[in-house]
Amino acid sequence: MQLIKSDINIDFLGKRNIGLFFSGLLILASIIGLIIHKGPNFGIDFAGGALVQVKFDRDISIGQVRDSLAVLNLKDLSVQDFGEPQTHEFLIRTANTETREGGLAQTVAGAIEQGTGLTPEIRRMEMVGPQVGDELKKQALLAIFYSLLFITIYISGRFELKWILSGVTAGAMMAVVYFLSVFNVSMPMLITGALVVSLGLFWRLRLKYAMGAMIALIHDVFITVGIFCILNLDFSLPIIAALLTIIGYSLNDTIIVFDRIRENIKGESSKNALPALFNQSINQTLSRTILTSLTTLVVLLALFFLGGEIIHNFAFAMIVGVLIGTYSSIFVATPIVLSASLKRIEG
Repeated sequence: MQLIKSDINIDFLGKRNIGLFFSGLLILASIIGLIIHKGPNFGIDFAGGALVQVKFDRDISIGQVRDSLAVLNLKDLSVQDFGEPQTHEFLIRTANTETREGGLAQTVAGAIEQGTGLTPEIRRMEMVGPQVGDELKKQALLAIFYSLLFITIYISGRFELKWILSGVTAGAMMAVVYFLSVFNVSMPMLITGALVVSLGLFWRLRLKYAMGAMIALIHDVFITVGIFCILNLDFSLPIIAALLTIIGYSLNDTIIVFDRIRENIKGESSKNALPALFNQSINQTLSRTILTSLTTLVVLLALFFLGGEIIHNFAFAMIVGVLIGTYSSIFVATPIVLSASLKRIEG
């Protein structure tokens, strides 16, 4: 099946300033969302606490549930709807973790029954201690960081055959992580510092493909996290799994474009010819890119609308990631490699 004609010639790179402006808007919105909400809305996986999911056989308001639980004096209590309105389900969150899991669920159910006269069905009970939550948060950030680290090693070796230089960069990143950890720097600042150092080394060592891929991946992850902050959606372990999957998906799409670029510019040293060859490479891989994205989105949309509330946020993160990842391969990663290539010719 030929979705796009083989002789198509869309001037993507001629519109890269529009893409840059759009990415800037998304990043700015993500930063504002992070500031307003003071970071992601961490679920109990990372924040610690307890979650109880209850279901009623008739209509009841959030206010009634919250008022009935007031007598328990639960710390940081929150009650929210879960699922469709006709299911009469609620999620009850609290920072309390002292009570045993089964005891807390029964205590909550008893307080609701006494306050409303309705007997709730306990559908789910989760409890994570605050120390465990902090450790999971650190491990999640490290998982994302090391996935980016090993990706850059692969990209540098795969496209530029500079395995030694990529190894030096990887060593520098790990050294920065170790050095900052000695001074008890927070994990987000530690990871940010390592990424900044690595990007500086990529530019200095002229590892243009690795730099383009890493900036695109950071772009994808940051915007996805930002959208979750803007919408105030729960940020939990399944979302970390989604982010790692997004990194893999976006990288795969980027590698397809990079591979064609490398073939088309082989031996070419003319500054004027490079933009046209880069543009040609994007157009040649466009049909495959769109078909891959569309088929993936069909599955993700089915999960989003039919998979139930438990997998809802995971599917949403994947949908956002696939869209942003496809976009960044064309309008973020490729223009960066082009700019670095032109800079190298000029230098």
